[in-house]
Amino acid sequence: MKIRDSGMPDEPSWERFFDARQVLRQLGLTHGHAEVVDFGCGYGTFSIAAAGMTTGTIYALDIDPNMVAATAARARQLGLSNVRAIERDVVANGAGLPPGSVDYAMLFNILHAEDVAGLLGEALGVLRPGGTLGIIHWIHDARTPRGPPLSIRPRPEQCVQWAAAAGFELSGASIELPPYHYGLVARKPLP
Repeated sequence: MKIRDSGMPDEPSWERFFDARQVLRQLGLTHGHAEVVDFGCGYGTFSIAAAGMTTGTIYALDIDPNMVAATAARARQLGLSNVRAIERDVVANGAGLPPGSVDYAMLFNILHAEDVAGLLGEALGVLRPGGTLGIIHWIHDARTPRGPPLSIRPRPEQCVQWAAAAGFELSGASIELPPYHYGLVARKPLP
């Protein structure tokens, strides 16, 4: 099931919105995180950046075969052997990864989905205890050049509530990711 349309811009425009490595550092990705999953990887912007920041496997999941192909092609072009771009309907079928198998999960610009609880639950399930969840979304401002309609665009406080309800522990306040995004960091509790 495809997530509600987010108004994904063309790749060159999208790439200009972020310094992906800097964003990942701000959202707690470190060299110590081995296995990483990117739910809805899009063009692979963050999957490719993560692959250069850790030696573990980056599972880049997307329902769109064109996005999966683009991510795989970028990884090959850059000589990154630790990116596994996988066509997967994570809403209908989950991530397809073993429970407790990843250190870091990315839910970037995807929490405008109809089943937010399902996505957060899947992220919680595949994370190891103490694992990190990074969340990014568009700010709630009609002047952003793209992004989902404001009626389905979550505010940071909504994402905090959803993550807490799913069982995550939040690691501080919302992080500004100018010009058009914000981020949050959460952790899967230790047993």
